[in-house]
Amino acid sequence: MIGVFDSGLGGLTVVRRLRERLPNADIIFLADQKNVPYGDRSNEELASLLESHVGWLDEQNVDAIVMGCNTSCAIADSFGWPKARAEIFDLLDAATVAVQRAHARRIGVVATAATVRSGAYGRRISNAVHDAEVWEVAAPALVPLVEAGKIDAPETRDAVATACAQLPPDLDAVVLGCTHYPILDRHFAAVLGENVLRIDPALVQSGRAAERLLQDGSVDESGRTTYVTNGEVQRFRENIITLMREADPHVVGIHKESVV
Repeated sequence: MIGVFDSGLGGLTVVRRLRERLPNADIIFLADQKNVPYGDRSNEELASLLESHVGWLDEQNVDAIVMGCNTSCAIADSFGWPKARAEIFDLLDAATVAVQRAHARRIGVVATAATVRSGAYGRRISNAVHDAEVWEVAAPALVPLVEAGKIDAPETRDAVATACAQLPPDLDAVVLGCTHYPILDRHFAAVLGENVLRIDPALVQSGRAAERLLQDGSVDESGRTTYVTNGEVQRFRENIITLMREADPHVVGIHKESVV
């Protein structure tokens, strides 16, 4: 079984990519909607949340934890990963591989305020692509808009345009450095134009995890996805139906006290 973690709905983009590659794997997706958004929380608080949620997934006896939260990965870049029995797949590693494969040199990163504050993307990409120029900009309005289901609202399109306006011209690529952002990909495409590659780290993230798990032979299961939230269950279910196009998703609400 594969565990996927995010602060909210964004990690569904990772779940979708995993399901494309591993149709028979069992997946448990944990959304920490009690504490979303993560972008304006302190590093110490985020490190504590990460430890709690990695521990919870590890207790479910998952074979791997595939991170769907860029902010948590950025925190782990500074604080280290919590101890876990399961192997953890880091989104920042996946994004760096995607940038290398794209042969991009002028790279924008749009992410949460906490991710940008950490500077993790700039460090990782610059270490891997030595002549790269990296610009990181925060887009704090986007996660709450996605969580509220305002995918096509004018205010959401405006928020994407505002974030992209902070980037310099003539970029080779823009990394969507929060898994909520690929849900808004059409808005990014409209603003950035066809000459700027949009990099969704979930593509490489799911590929790396699938390759490892297929080697281990641990993905021949029932193909069931369990969606878990510590937030409002009914709204979560409605968003799962819309975003994952599942008529009757298996949704579980857990006591807010059971996860930090």
